Parts: sequence; structure tokens; C-alpha cells
Amino acid sequence: MTTTTSAIPIVSYLRLEPTPHLVANECESCGARFFDRRNACASCFTTAFRHVDISTDGIVRSFTIVAMAAPGVPVPFVAAIVDCGGTSVRGNIINTDATPDKVSLGMKVRLATYSLGTDDDGVEAIGFGFEPA
Repeated sequence: MTTTTSAIPIVSYLRLEPTPHLVANECESCGARFFDRRNACASCFTTAFRHVDISTDGIVRSFTIVAMAAPGVPVPFVAAIVDCGGTSVRGNIINTDATPDKVSLGMKVRLATYSLGTDDDGVEAIGFGFEPA
């Protein structure tokens, strides 16, 4: 049996400490926010960014229930766009049934993390999604 010795986020903009949250690159000129690395702002073309923490609470703005996926990907699942305090985040809705009775536009959600598995060295990969608040 493998013992977990450390945990790493699956994407660079997911921070696990002190509590799980997302971090965006915010343009210092126009305030546009982007996840992952940027050479220049897609909105105003300047090159100065600062890191900002994104709210862990959100509202579902758009979603689809995915019924067909690549082999090995369990279906159905809910892919969504969540407004987290003015920042749009793409993520799956987790910890609820993937049905229209359980997921709706305007639904309040919060950031949640989950294990994607542990490798032979005990390193656990951590993913994120949103669960009903």
C-alpha cells in the first residue's frame, strides 16, 4: 500500500495552502484576468501582471451535461462556467448528480478539490471542481 507523502495541484493556478483556492494573473493596466502564464494581456496588450486570489464561492452561469467522452472518462458529468466574484472559471460540477434536477443556472457553488490518484512515490495529484454550496 502506497502512503501519500505530498500533494500537488493538477494545474499551476490551483493553490492548496493555506486553503484550496485559485490564483489568476490580473493585468495591472486594465484588470483583465487570465489563468496560466501570459506574455501580454489579450485585452490591452500590456505585459505587467499581478497574482490575485479568486473567490472560492461562485454562481453557475452556463453548463452542459456531457454524455459522451473519451474512453476512460466517466460520464455523465457536468462541465460549467462559474462566475467567481467577477472572474469566469471553467470547471466541472462535482459531488452531485449530473442531472437537470440537481444543476441549474444561477446555482450557488463553491470550490472543491479531489484526489486524482497517487503515484508510486506517494505523490497525490489534486484536481478541482465546484460543488453545490
